[in-house]
Amino acid sequence: MDGRLDPGRRARVEAWLAAHPEAAARVAADREVRERLRARLAPVADEPIPARLRIANLAGSRRMRLPRRWPSAAAAALLLALGGAAGWAGRGAVPGPGAHAEPMTQAAVSAFRTYVVEAAHPVEVRADGSTDLVRWLSARLGRPVTVPDLRAQGFRLMGGRLLPAGDEPAAMLMYDDDRGTRLTLYSRAGPTGGRGVFRYARADDVAAFSWIDAGMSYVVTARTDEARLLRVAEAVDAQVSGKREVAR
Repeated sequence: MDGRLDPGRRARVEAWLAAHPEAAARVAADREVRERLRARLAPVADEPIPARLRIANLAGSRRMRLPRRWPSAAAAALLLALGGAAGWAGRGAVPGPGAHAEPMTQAAVSAFRTYVVEAAHPVEVRADGSTDLVRWLSARLGRPVTVPDLRAQGFRLMGGRLLPAGDEPAAMLMYDDDRGTRLTLYSRAGPTGGRGVFRYARADDVAAFSWIDAGMSYVVTARTDEARLLRVAEAVDAQVSGKREVAR
């Protein structure tokens, strides 16, 4: 997927993938996710390393404190600088499978697991009352709630519900597709100002993308592949941010 195999090994892998279309599709989906994330994180990766994490400054500081052990100090400074630089460039990057999810993502995944299995009452207000749903959730959250249209991504709105989220409420919208796959959009008040990159997390068979934007936090969650979920997250982000700009 990353193009790092030697030619002989690459040829064998490509031949195997050609005979196993399902595996080839997964590789293609992973490649698409990688390219999308690389494009989104490029501005962050290009930011300069802070002066306090530069090798020269760290090495100089170590030499001043440990003049008799400068080889060890230089080696430690080098390792620390490399680690710090990698941490700085990768801050806000997407956690891979098995990574520790943030509390809001954990809450969204927990709500997803609780309500997607419901047959009779998966939502409090159904999609046919979408006007009431928007008005109700907006009033309870104290800010406008947008109900994204995800039909282009293959999902129909089922409805939504209000959830407790510590001292503040959270809104959860639920969607499904023709195959019975259910997806939720969890949102609540978040850090004021600024914008964060998409963060990916997986808990067993449940995947989630989360981000913050203009004082709101969002999490989309589903049992689906990362590439499809990323397309949904991008569609949601475009619609909520676009309507917010119009409102301004």
